[in-house]
Amino acid sequence: MITIYHVPRTRSARIIWLCEELDLPYEVVAVDFSPEYRKSAEWRRLNPIGKVPALTDLDAEGNPFTMIESGAMVHYILERYGEGRLQRPPGTPESALLLQWSWFAEASLARPLGDMVHHRILKPEPERIPAVVEDGRERAEICLDAVEAALEGRDYLMGGELTAADIMMGYSLALAQRLDVLDDRYPKLLAYMSRLEARPGFRIAFADAERSGPLRD
Repeated sequence: MITIYHVPRTRSARIIWLCEELDLPYEVVAVDFSPEYRKSAEWRRLNPIGKVPALTDLDAEGNPFTMIESGAMVHYILERYGEGRLQRPPGTPESALLLQWSWFAEASLARPLGDMVHHRILKPEPERIPAVVEDGRERAEICLDAVEAALEGRDYLMGGELTAADIMMGYSLALAQRLDVLDDRYPKLLAYMSRLEARPGFRIAFADAERSGPLRD
């Protein structure tokens, strides 16, 4: 069974959401997100950079293995358990665009948002640099403009139905909302987020977010 090492408001929500959409059995292990535990040898054995998520599963011979990086986890789960759901046929232009938006959500959009989180919340006050926050906001807004345009005439990134690209994007947009970057300047994105938030899998994955304290990256 898939085991997801989870902290609220982090990328592990993507994996819970995906498993819910695919109706896959999984176990959630709550992780102590304190700096002390993240540096511990116990946690570094699961995630060598001290972040979340981590995922464990069994290979075809029943041997356990561990992986990190939420985008890689999504790709692995789709390949092994997806049976074509939430994806497009490999090697097609549609599959290429699905991958494009999946990686865009993390590499292009989440990166400047992460800079904002660090310099607004996580770093000690004397180490925060307002210029980094403003630069992150500007870079994130460019990304939001691109996604807003891509949603013209579409309910989801790939058309009329949810795919894994929306699960990847949904986490990043939820973070953008909490940072007040995603606002009423983006009506298509707000409508899109409402559709995502209405899905039972989203609600389960983010159910603990409001009880979890400050934003995390």
